[in-house]
Amino acid sequence: MTSVVLFDIPAPPTIAVQGTLTRFPVNRIFCVGRNYAEHAKEMGVEVDRETPFYFLKSPHAIVESGATVAYPPGTANYHYEMEFVVAVGQPGFKIDAAKALDHVYGYATGLDMTRRDLQLEARAKGRPWDLGKDFEQSAVISRIVRKEEFGEIGQQRIWLEVGGKTQQDARLSDLVWKVPELISHLSQFYHLSPGDLIFTGTPAGVGAVVAGNGMRGAVDGLPEVLLTIGQPS
Repeated sequence: MTSVVLFDIPAPPTIAVQGTLTRFPVNRIFCVGRNYAEHAKEMGVEVDRETPFYFLKSPHAIVESGATVAYPPGTANYHYEMEFVVAVGQPGFKIDAAKALDHVYGYATGLDMTRRDLQLEARAKGRPWDLGKDFEQSAVISRIVRKEEFGEIGQQRIWLEVGGKTQQDARLSDLVWKVPELISHLSQFYHLSPGDLIFTGTPAGVGAVVAGNGMRGAVDGLPEVLLTIGQPS
């Protein structure tokens, strides 16, 4: 007897690679929490330098730069979080930090959009953050720049404007856990695979947006990420 698939599911989303006709298929999205000390302070918590922590988003949360997304359901406090994104290109498990960047395909600019009221409610009750973080159109991303073209991670500026006004402004050197450390640590718990993305955390200055707001941000050496907030769906 031949088995029959009950229904089709969407293909994995893909992201444009700058300067090429190829596209990067998305496998998983790992997001790092509290990876800038000043952002942790504005959220009313302290950074624990000993252990990074993570949450995940569905691959189908991906939205490419330039989109207009609907204001999401279930929230009255919809926040932006500007991030430096790492695209994994080589598989690895229990990776040495000294060799971690060998597993990187490239980098992008991203927005971790957040239903902040739902996140904080869950945090206060000791519950998972899924409703606040993992929802449709919540992982916005620019084109990917290949690692060799971007160069070394150092003092690059990361910034975001909302309605033309700068709201977030920091340096990648401000990251509490550096990219090699994050890759190494994650790989102690997951077999990292090509197509995985790591959103590395957001600087201070997060805030709410409403329908009609436009956002524009970048990391030095990477394409800008653009997003417009539409009316509720």
